[in-house]
Amino acid sequence: MKKTINEIAAWLGVPQTFEDTVVTGISINTRTLVPGDLFIPFHGEQANGHKYVAQAFEQGAAAALWQKDEPNPPQHVPLIFVDDSEEALQQMARAYRAEHQATFIAVTGSNGKTSTKDLIAGTLAPYYKVQKTEGNYNNQLGLPLTLLALDDDTQFAVLEMGMDGFHQIELLTKLAEPHYAVITNIGEAHMEALGSREGIAKAKFEIVQGLQADGVFFYDGDEPLLRPLVAAENINAVSFGLEETNDLYATAITEQEQGSQFTVHGLLNDDFFISVLGRHQVKNTLVAILIAQQVGLTNEQIRAALKGVELTNMRMQLVKGNNDILFINDAYNAAPTSVRAALDFVEHASMRSDKWVVLGDMLELGALERDYHENIADDLNLAAIQHVCLYGPRMEALYNNIKDRADVVWSRDDYAPIIDKIAREASADSLVLLKGSRGMALENVLQAFTK
Repeated sequence: MKKTINEIAAWLGVPQTFEDTVVTGISINTRTLVPGDLFIPFHGEQANGHKYVAQAFEQGAAAALWQKDEPNPPQHVPLIFVDDSEEALQQMARAYRAEHQATFIAVTGSNGKTSTKDLIAGTLAPYYKVQKTEGNYNNQLGLPLTLLALDDDTQFAVLEMGMDGFHQIELLTKLAEPHYAVITNIGEAHMEALGSREGIAKAKFEIVQGLQADGVFFYDGDEPLLRPLVAAENINAVSFGLEETNDLYATAITEQEQGSQFTVHGLLNDDFFISVLGRHQVKNTLVAILIAQQVGLTNEQIRAALKGVELTNMRMQLVKGNNDILFINDAYNAAPTSVRAALDFVEHASMRSDKWVVLGDMLELGALERDYHENIADDLNLAAIQHVCLYGPRMEALYNNIKDRADVVWSRDDYAPIIDKIAREASADSLVLLKGSRGMALENVLQAFTK
């Protein structure tokens, strides 16, 4: 974004006149501010960003917002006075989005949002200028910042949308007004706030409220909770999944140490390969294939692009550790749906015969969290997975369920017993899955074997 201060003031409906200085970026943190940025201070529960406005100007900020109810604004600097900084940020993003000519793609879901975003962006990137959500900038602050960071000549913007309650996806999708919208799946994350999987499905389905009139909605057709929601709306909807009832579905999925080979049927029929592991990642790839087809890429162009796609770290990431132990680092997050998918992959993987799983607590599951942890046993094939390591207080429920019939160790809050067991017993024939919620930081186990 490159706009003058006066243009930004006009976006915000502020009747002020400034020198014709150009703003070349947005910053909400003086630690990452670069000269030319517009600094936006927020008054949060823990800190008041207005205290850093003077410092922002010292570092070269072109201008700053200032909430009208904050006392003692600095003098003789270009301040745009607003009622609420967060609403002003969203208003600026809405105005810039209205001017931008890119094709906008919105992605949400309980699991796989980031992977699907990476797959879509990676498939389009060899042929178009693509920008995507970076890091976790997928909420009411992050998504506006992502929109305002788009270059003028960006052709495709792939936007991840996260939520933990109702009406949050609605806000984000109405800001983005996507041409294509995606729901990857419906899981159990945020059960505390939304009450049930049905509630989660309704909250995710808010994404269609911002979809353009001629836009296309892609959804997980294997998920029965989504089909009635789709049927009730007059939208152009396309289903994907592993079941033959979908508009595009995958079969003949074979796992290799280098990635996954599979065949697609339906709206197109062909063979593809991705350098990513897991049937669930093949399913996510179907969205990238569908969108690439929609924008005019040939099967050969799609196939060539998919071979080079890389996912954000800690998503089914293969890492060689000490003693040639092969780790699968899938430790960015976890919920019952994604844990089942990861366990299924390890169970059927043929790359190593000595199979381990290191599972950390799944967070934000509400009143049924004990049941969810205990019931992982139903998806844990102990005949195929020989070693189980559990970390976190919630995993005690699973430990008690399987301790009499499995090679299992459980630690409430110390990685050392798990690290010691792997160091003693794992070998060059071992495949070790790391899977847990972000707060469990299971990558600490991996770091002990990659020094």
